Amino acid sequence: MLAAAAIAATGMLAPVEADAFQAAAARPATVTSDVTLVAQKPKQPAEKFRRRVVRLVTDEKPGTVIIDTNNKFLYYVEGNNRATRYGVGVGREGFGWSGVVKIGRKEEWPSWRPPAQMRAREAAKGHMLPVVQEGGIDNPLGARAMYLFKGGRDTIFRIHGTNQPWTIGLNMSSGCIRMMNKDVEHLYERASIGTKVIVVGPGNRQGKVSFEDRGIDLLRTILGG
Repeated sequence: MLAAAAIAATGMLAPVEADAFQAAAARPATVTSDVTLVAQKPKQPAEKFRRRVVRLVTDEKPGTVIIDTNNKFLYYVEGNNRATRYGVGVGREGFGWSGVVKIGRKEEWPSWRPPAQMRAREAAKGHMLPVVQEGGIDNPLGARAMYLFKGGRDTIFRIHGTNQPWTIGLNMSSGCIRMMNKDVEHLYERASIGTKVIVVGPGNRQGKVSFEDRGIDLLRTILGG
């Protein structure tokens, strides 16, 4: 059972930089793809991070997304104490954040544009990042991206896919929320532009929110609901 409740002034941390999995920063842009990396690291996430229908007690409205960064779960609230739970990867130390944002844009097979600050930092380490990497199987943003906005402005944080499923359940990103490609595709079809996203994380800047994960909804699981 998971339980979370946080009370603080509503707001969010200033964006740090766009997300990219570490392997992307650790290789030149000329490397063909991450298919080789996938072959070398076939590890899958722990079973608890598989997509599940669960009993979730919350007063948030259906259609809301709640991200529990401590436990690495994203919930899509369905109402009547029901939700779909997905495993996620979140920001590594120093890149965690919290806040209430909205999905302001969505894109299939998005291109990746690492910020100049990230490119300069990685170049100092001998890692040359591209200015733009077009969407595809080796792209750090995976199959789908949902861009998170605050007050009508892009926060630079995203909910996106990854072709490194072994990073789900870990603190690996630069602040973005990563999901397995099949999961981000599933969420992408359900969460529309304007969807409220509550990120529960360091600083408690998401304001007051309560939710209680009471575990897998066995009846729905058995019946395929």
